[in-house]
Amino acid sequence: MPLPRSDPSHPPQTFEHRSIRNDKPVLRLLYDDYRRRIETHLSEGPTLEIGAGSGSLNMPFADVISMDVQQLPWLDVVADAHYLPFRQGYFSNIVMIDVFHHLEAPSLFLEEAGRLLGPGGRLVLIEPAITPISWIVYNFLHPEPLILGEDPLANRTTTPGRGPFDSNQAVPTILFGRKRDDFVRAFPAFKLLKNSRFAIASYLLSGGFRRWSLLPYALAPVLLRAERRLDKILGFLMAFRMLVVIEKTEDVPNAPNAKAHS
Repeated sequence: MPLPRSDPSHPPQTFEHRSIRNDKPVLRLLYDDYRRRIETHLSEGPTLEIGAGSGSLNMPFADVISMDVQQLPWLDVVADAHYLPFRQGYFSNIVMIDVFHHLEAPSLFLEEAGRLLGPGGRLVLIEPAITPISWIVYNFLHPEPLILGEDPLANRTTTPGRGPFDSNQAVPTILFGRKRDDFVRAFPAFKLLKNSRFAIASYLLSGGFRRWSLLPYALAPVLLRAERRLDKILGFLMAFRMLVVIEKTEDVPNAPNAKAHS
């Protein structure tokens, strides 16, 4: 299916990512695997996919609302993830892939997620995992910054005009790893159900959203099956991805200074 032609109001990087995904079977295979991992942890009910601009997840459900901060022809909603235009408790799930580490103020988003999810609702993320081996690649070979000293909960403001691709790849690893206790204290309505590392070699060999790939399509399923067996053994050392599952356990304010919503 051909892509809509871009115009100056549409972000060229997102069109490029969507084009690469459509033209690269091995990348689609990997993201199909990511989608299946996410689907395993979803609650029944409406789902909001944030950061759906590149179409990476391609969620095949009728009750999925696709959203991004950028104006794109195939989206249902255009909005900032820090200020979501939906009513309280509407969603059973919020899913994001490679979006959380682009958020300028993760605490604002988490408050919004707590507002939108009903009790038992799930926030499911797939993000970069910073491990001893992946750190080398992400730090030296990836264009996005990696700042391990940042406090993801410190910033509670957003900057007008900030680029949608500004980021810190380390944020998910910091918040749901080293600062997990801070996350739990700040958001008592949430329970961190899962923080697992996976993708030991598949994503690196695939080339990600680059035109090249060192992973033949025919071998990709074999590698994915092998990785599922090795993730628990080697994931802490060399995984490139993390799956985070957070559940809304009770309908209480997530933080003492949570925003009021009308």
